[in-house]
Amino acid sequence: MSTVPRIAARRHAASPRRWVSEELFDFWGTRLHPLWTLRRPLARLVSRTAESADAVTLVLTPNRHFRGLLPGQHVTLGVEVDGRRLSRSYSPTVLADGRLAITVKAIAGGAVSQHLAGAAAIGEVFELGQAFGEMTLPTPSSERLLLLAAGSGITPMRALLRQLDGAGMPGQVDLVYWARRREELCFADELAALAARHPSFTLHIALTRDPAAPALRVDAFAFDALGDLSSARALVCGPGGFVDAAQARLQGQVASLQSEAFTPPVLPEAESGTVQVELRRSGRTLSLPRGTSLLQALEAEGLRPASGCRMGICNTCVCGKVSGVTRHTLTGEHAAEPATQVKLCVNSASTDLILEL
Repeated sequence: MSTVPRIAARRHAASPRRWVSEELFDFWGTRLHPLWTLRRPLARLVSRTAESADAVTLVLTPNRHFRGLLPGQHVTLGVEVDGRRLSRSYSPTVLADGRLAITVKAIAGGAVSQHLAGAAAIGEVFELGQAFGEMTLPTPSSERLLLLAAGSGITPMRALLRQLDGAGMPGQVDLVYWARRREELCFADELAALAARHPSFTLHIALTRDPAAPALRVDAFAFDALGDLSSARALVCGPGGFVDAAQARLQGQVASLQSEAFTPPVLPEAESGTVQVELRRSGRTLSLPRGTSLLQALEAEGLRPASGCRMGICNTCVCGKVSGVTRHTLTGEHAAEPATQVKLCVNSASTDLILEL
């Protein structure tokens, strides 16, 4: 008789999950080593360097529970600031040794970005979500590419360009990178070296507040100078207004366009007044404004629902909707189906709601 089932059964019985709770294992495991958990992904800060006048690059060591990511994808970083657990999404670059490089722009009043840019101590451990996002490239990729980035939107483009660099830059690629001033550019030397190494890659720096020759913004940029774009795949990342303007500007000029906005676009107020939102689990009923995302409205009431990217991608803020009508803040579409899931960051209340919160 084979002994394999008996051996497998003994191994299963010896698994820590059989005799200790995950919370207890993590409590003691992280006291022996800061990254030892049963299955929870964590990352430890090992270095921080200035990247530009207002941005820093953090190098993180993830534990073995992180499943990796594709160039262009994002992760959610959970950070403790003043006793509160906050989370934000970033697009890392995977370094040769498997560590993650995350570039953070310090935003005035931004609790997470200010903490990561200056206050976080070397050795601090963060929660690390698994990778998400669809703005990726096949390997190898020889398609004509147009990459548009503004501000922190350069971080996923850097990861994609490193992937293309490793493949020998097989297709024609143009990167147009907008910033206000030269000192705010990230990875400037790396991008310039990449352009010098590959004739098929062209870097276009657009400085909108250059005192000598301010660049045109994306809605007026001379894309005709880049040649025939009818077969190009455009990838766009930046603030919501930048992404909206790029989509409008390139409509009908490129073969396809993918975009990711790291701030939701501000839409004209389509609905006014307030509605009653019942939070079933907590037993509270709140009067919340129409036209404001549920996440923002709940935070204004002092609540702290789980959240991540705040732009409808990572699903961290998803919760159950028992009843009521919501309006998607990015598309304007209404959803009236009961017993469904709703993303708090990109949906507002149109009628009274019952949420599983």
